[in-house]
Amino acid sequence: MQHPHAPTLRQHSDWWPWIVALTMLALFAGIGLRDPWPADEPRFAQVAREMVESGQWLFPTRGGEFYPDKPPMFMWLIALFYQLTGQLKIAFLLPSALAGLGTLWLVWDLGRRVWGEPVGRSAVLALAFTPQFLLQAKGAQIDAVVCFWITFGCYGLVRHFLLGPAWGWYAVSWVAMALGIMTKGVGFLPALMLLPLALWRRGDDGSGQPVWGRRAWWGPALLLGTLALWLVPMWLVVERVHSPDLLAYRDNILLRQTVQRYANAWHHIKPWHYYLSTALPSMWFPLIVLFLLQLRTIRQLWRSNVALRILLSWVGLVVLFFSASPGKREVYILPALPMFALALACVWEQVPATGRHITARVLRAALGLIGLLLMVLAALALVAPDRLPSRADDYTDAVVALAPGLLILGLALAGIVVLLRRRALFEQLALASVLAWLFIGFWLWPALNPHRTPRAIMQQLEHRIGPDTQVGLLEFKEQFLLFAARPLVHFSYLAPLAEQERRAWRWMRADPTRVLLLPDHLALQCFDLSQQRVLGEAHRRDWILLDASAARARCDVSAHDISYRYTPLKLDILK
Repeated sequence: MQHPHAPTLRQHSDWWPWIVALTMLALFAGIGLRDPWPADEPRFAQVAREMVESGQWLFPTRGGEFYPDKPPMFMWLIALFYQLTGQLKIAFLLPSALAGLGTLWLVWDLGRRVWGEPVGRSAVLALAFTPQFLLQAKGAQIDAVVCFWITFGCYGLVRHFLLGPAWGWYAVSWVAMALGIMTKGVGFLPALMLLPLALWRRGDDGSGQPVWGRRAWWGPALLLGTLALWLVPMWLVVERVHSPDLLAYRDNILLRQTVQRYANAWHHIKPWHYYLSTALPSMWFPLIVLFLLQLRTIRQLWRSNVALRILLSWVGLVVLFFSASPGKREVYILPALPMFALALACVWEQVPATGRHITARVLRAALGLIGLLLMVLAALALVAPDRLPSRADDYTDAVVALAPGLLILGLALAGIVVLLRRRALFEQLALASVLAWLFIGFWLWPALNPHRTPRAIMQQLEHRIGPDTQVGLLEFKEQFLLFAARPLVHFSYLAPLAEQERRAWRWMRADPTRVLLLPDHLALQCFDLSQQRVLGEAHRRDWILLDASAARARCDVSAHDISYRYTPLKLDILK
């Protein structure tokens, strides 16, 4: 049902197929051309792989050990696509790409329904070229999927309260929040929109039909009911088996990774102003520039435009919510970005011609500067690669190989500014974003892939030891499990290093033919590192082998002899 005061929906203009094609091209470019990269992608890919291999989806495992850090929804999606495609190298990126596509559609549809098709079009283009959005949509992290569920929740609330009544969409919004919680604990964030809605959207829609009422309590009930589909079976299994590992998994996933992680964060500690001073200016560029340059227009629209007031207030509440926690990361505020882009698209369509001209000049100058910097970097890589910044030393060969592509991309960005200056600003920025991601997906990813995986280390391992030798891991990365061609043993990823070392010492002493694979920077008490054999470099560390000759005669071992064994069932998954 369309609100009587909402703009009349028009047929899609000629631009729509081009927007869809370019967006899909940017989102799906490069899928299948690279492996999962640290830090998080190999972990989620490995967990999904073990779900398919073991058939056990209720309790995610990593190397045979329960993985309690995140709810299972994202891993379920990767595992589902892995079953459908048979290729983990393709499956691990599909959930984020499809979530990004779904988020763009929700923003476009909501924009055209609330303010008209021009706003929906500008909102899609604005969101599509914002760096943080595509960075997450083209990676295998949880945040793009939880952003989709949160956007879906906001979509349902707006359809009901501003374009309704539409109790069906109201119900759907709470189901989406539950699925968001099953993806990451913050999936409830759309509920914060009820605060500005209660303040500025009371009563009915002008036709006598209420948007508030007793039926509003159905929403929280639907949220709890949807969550119960996951929590009740998990809880019943834990209570029936009552093993220490399952009890620890339940307590960790329900308490430590939610309430405790927010209220008493133990990592990523940042000052209260981190989002305002650092994250927003860098990750939401150029939208944050547009926001600052158009503050006067926003103030003028604030009184008359209720929808704009509600969306911007919700964005502010989300930023405030995450700012209150001592632990802060840029990706935490991603769920607020779609509604921010939609609100600014509404503002942009109301900006006078003179105001648009000034903003466009600033952003085009920034785009031209980026193109110039890329050309300088390409020239430096071609003419004097030894003068590249020190942080690029590990990838000098890759940077040199990418130099022609960087030069072409820099020229293309400069060309957009010069040759297409009469096109709409959002169209120019979106085109620049598409070109950049085509370069990244088809050129940068394949060039960097050998430097971001331990494939060479695992190949060296197979050459150095016999086929029956058992291999243990200390302080390992999940990528080693992904590239393993034999069973691997580890001593609890969650245990402190000292405890892992003592368990490894006892494991090796039980069979002197066993070996350990570990990075060379560890300070060990039970092993003599002078007996190491270097296999190669991965993740900016040298990885070494230790055999029984490196085990010291004595070690203060613990009473708990715990180890986990992972046996890959399909050895060519990532080859």
